[in-house]
Amino acid sequence: MTIDHAATELFEADRDRLASLAYRLLGSAADAEDAVQDAFLRWQSADRSGIDVPQAWLAKVVTNLCLDRLRSAAARRERVAGSWLPEPLLDGDPLLGPAETAEQRESVSLAVLVLLERLAPVERAVYVLREAFGYSHAEIADMLDISESASQQHTHRARRHVASARRGGAVDPAAARKIVTAFLAAAVSGRTEQLVALLTQDASGITDGGLTGKILVYPNPRRMIISLRGAFKATATKRRILGGPVSFHADIVNGSPAAIAVRENGEVLGALVLETDGDRISHITSAGYPSRVARLGELWRQREHSEPILTTW
Repeated sequence: MTIDHAATELFEADRDRLASLAYRLLGSAADAEDAVQDAFLRWQSADRSGIDVPQAWLAKVVTNLCLDRLRSAAARRERVAGSWLPEPLLDGDPLLGPAETAEQRESVSLAVLVLLERLAPVERAVYVLREAFGYSHAEIADMLDISESASQQHTHRARRHVASARRGGAVDPAAARKIVTAFLAAAVSGRTEQLVALLTQDASGITDGGLTGKILVYPNPRRMIISLRGAFKATATKRRILGGPVSFHADIVNGSPAAIAVRENGEVLGALVLETDGDRISHITSAGYPSRVARLGELWRQREHSEPILTTW
C-alpha cells in the first residue's frame, strides 16, 4: 500500500481526538490505540475523494470499530466473568481529552466508565458522541445507522443511567492533595470513625486485586472500611511481597484525586482513585494489576512530583 503523506498528516493531527473517543468507548488505552491504528489503515486505503469531512468520517470509523470490539464474543466473556475494570489514566494523558466541560470530564471518570459498561454498546456510543464530543443527533444517526429519534432516546436513557455518578467541577492539584492526605491519614490510623467521616452514606468501591487481577466489589461503606483497614495495616510480610517500602503521592487520575503507590525505585505499584460527591468520597477504585497501571506508571516516571504524603508504609 502506497502511503499518502498529506493524508497521513491529516490523520495524525486528529489522532489524539480519535484515541480519546475510543478510550471512552472501550475503557482501555491499548484497545483504543489498536482501534485508531485500524482506522488509519482504512483511511489510507479509502477513496478519500468522496469524503467531504474527514474528521467526521474518521470518528464514524473509530466508533464502529469500537462497537465491533464491544460486541465481540471475547469482550462479552470478559465482562460477564467480571474481570473488566477501566484502565486508569494520569492527569495530562491525551486520551483524557477533551475536558473543557463538566460533561466531558464526567465521561472519563472511572465511575461513569463502569456504569457505561452496563449499557448496550450503541447506547454507550451515543452517550459518548453526544456528551463528550458534542455531535448532533443527526450526525450520530448517520454514524451509527440509526434514526435521530433513536439517538435522542439512547441519550436520555444513558444520562439517566449515569446520573448517580455525576460530581462537581474540576479538581486542582491542591484540592486533590488535601483529599488524599485526609484519606491516607484515616486509612493508616485504622480507626473506623475517621474513615466513616470521609465517606458518603452510599459509598462503594472496587479493586482489581493488584497482582492477583481478581475483581472484588465493595457495595457499601462497611465492607469497604473493613478492606481498607486490612490493606493499610503495614507488616514486614507485605513489604517483602511488594519489594520493599512503599510511599504514597497525591495526583489526579481520570479527573479525580488519587493516591499513587510508588516503590523506592520509582515504579508505580498502583493507584487508589477517590471519586467525590461534594466534600466526601463516594467511590474508590483500586488498580494495581501490572498491565492496567503500566501506562499510568510510564507517564508518572516522566514527571516531577511533590513530596510524598506517606513514606513510612
